[in-house]
Amino acid sequence: MKNTTTPLQPGLFYHIYNRGNNREDLFREKRNYRYFLELYARHVHPIVDTFAYCLMRNHFHLLVRIKEIASKTSPQTSQVSEVSKVSKPFKPAQHFSNWFNAYTKAMNKAYGRTGSLFEERFGRIEVNSERYFLNLIFYIHFNPQKHGFVADFRDWPWSSYHALQAKSNTPLNRTEVLDWFGDAKRFKDFHRGMVDEVAITALIDEDLV
Repeated sequence: MKNTTTPLQPGLFYHIYNRGNNREDLFREKRNYRYFLELYARHVHPIVDTFAYCLMRNHFHLLVRIKEIASKTSPQTSQVSEVSKVSKPFKPAQHFSNWFNAYTKAMNKAYGRTGSLFEERFGRIEVNSERYFLNLIFYIHFNPQKHGFVADFRDWPWSSYHALQAKSNTPLNRTEVLDWFGDAKRFKDFHRGMVDEVAITALIDEDLV
């Protein structure tokens, strides 16, 4: 069952997910996916560590850890600068809401639509075991294949699967992810198997699986 009311706590890991209102598509063109990630960098990245993500046409998944402190980010460059204590009460959920609202406004303007684009409240489930962490990363990456968007999830361009194995710079916490699996080879090998859905079924929104 979708959990939408548990407060996000600093230092904890969460599976974050949401979908289009009435199952409406969130992304209509390639530029929509890119802009959604740009807004994520601006509104959410400063207050989380990001371990995995996948964007699909009408929903998305994230694996994040809420930071103990937030990073100051320039709206113009979306680059993280020095880290400082938050002077106002830290409300992580508000950063996610700002992200959704900014994207909704852009989509409404671009496509002449009105009203909410996302479901009213986004799902958040605490990830509290190593087994869940590893299987959830696979589950997130495997989702496009599971839902029939591609025959092989490795061909889906809007996930963190390839970035977690690349050598180029990334805002993802790549080193930490690979350390959880052991190394890059074991990360890749793990993704050749099948996710242990029994281990996480009770912690996944039944409407999204």
